[in-house]
Amino acid sequence: MLLGLNGLRVSEACDTDIGDLGFRRGHRTLRIVGKGHKPAVIPLVPRTARTVDLAIGERREGPILVRHDGQRLDRRTAHRWVKAIGKRAGLGHVHPHMLRGAFIMAAHDAGVPLRDVQLAARHADSRTTTIYDRRRENFDRHAAYVVVAFVAGA
Repeated sequence: MLLGLNGLRVSEACDTDIGDLGFRRGHRTLRIVGKGHKPAVIPLVPRTARTVDLAIGERREGPILVRHDGQRLDRRTAHRWVKAIGKRAGLGHVHPHMLRGAFIMAAHDAGVPLRDVQLAARHADSRTTTIYDRRRENFDRHAAYVVVAFVAGA
């Protein structure tokens, strides 16, 4: 949920603690440390917030995501879990960054403005965000059709 519905990097998700959860302006939030040690506060969509609450259970401190032995979930274990879930679902080879990529592509496909997708992905440069934009290959939305309609006075 944190990767696919909120676009976190696997390391960002693994490094979160229960104390990083909060509320801001009516939104459930999560304080993270992003790439380059940049702090950020992200809103959790309701489905993610519920899943985080289930992962925490009755615990009041410590990591949000834990392994079966109670230790903090690490990137390597997260990678194994995502790979195993993808295999069971018949998706072939799946890795955690694919979930983040799917979040960014879905935001593009849903028509979220590039700047808003960039901010949600916490990319320093919008060119990084456009790498994930599959719409470049969608001829139905090609600018040539809009230009022809405009020139024709439609």
